[in-house]
Amino acid sequence: MQNPNEDTEWNDILRAKGIIPPKEKEISEEQIVSMLEETIEKKTQDGKKIEDLDLDELDELEDSEDEAVLLEYRQKRIAEMKALMEKSKFGYVGEISAQDYVNEVNRAGEGIWVVLHLYKQGIPLCALINEHMRNLAPRFPTVKFLKSISTTCIPNYPDRNLPTLFVYFEGDLKSKVVGPVEFRGPNLTLNEFEYLLGKAGAIETSIKEDPRPRIRDKMMQDLSETNDWTL
Repeated sequence: MQNPNEDTEWNDILRAKGIIPPKEKEISEEQIVSMLEETIEKKTQDGKKIEDLDLDELDELEDSEDEAVLLEYRQKRIAEMKALMEKSKFGYVGEISAQDYVNEVNRAGEGIWVVLHLYKQGIPLCALINEHMRNLAPRFPTVKFLKSISTTCIPNYPDRNLPTLFVYFEGDLKSKVVGPVEFRGPNLTLNEFEYLLGKAGAIETSIKEDPRPRIRDKMMQDLSETNDWTL
């Protein structure tokens, strides 16, 4: 039997008269890549894109039609999880001295953020920041949280500059907060501290807007409460 997909004059005549179906079009490599990308983009479960699924959800999606694509993403997700586990080795607040500075801060490692707090005993705001760091460290175990008594770390460091916070990435200083005014005084909340660290790039936080009410908003609220007359 003659192949209807062969390029012959006779097949062209038969196709023109509708006797045999049109020739099947060959799919180019670009079209295959495009189809794969479209599959990856559209494949969802409970509104999630495939790159957002965990390993159990990927298992549920596996079928013969796109098994190779899902396998590739599964392997990629496993590699990402292993990399995250390797980086998630902190989760606590360490104490360092001047002798530790180079190894613990400047040589922290590739892709490592370091948050270093210079403090002194007896300063309430320093104690508050140490407490905030203890709360945040387990939530962000890929970040190295450190503290050091100021004069132990930097000889003759002035108390007026305390608290001081240094933020490093891969050994380079990226941000600093120096003195009580920059820390917004003694009532700094945990959410505000988290916001400051997120703004510096040290942590991935969901707090994108400053939690502290603006001074004008606070004044307007106080004025409204003062003038709340009952008619």
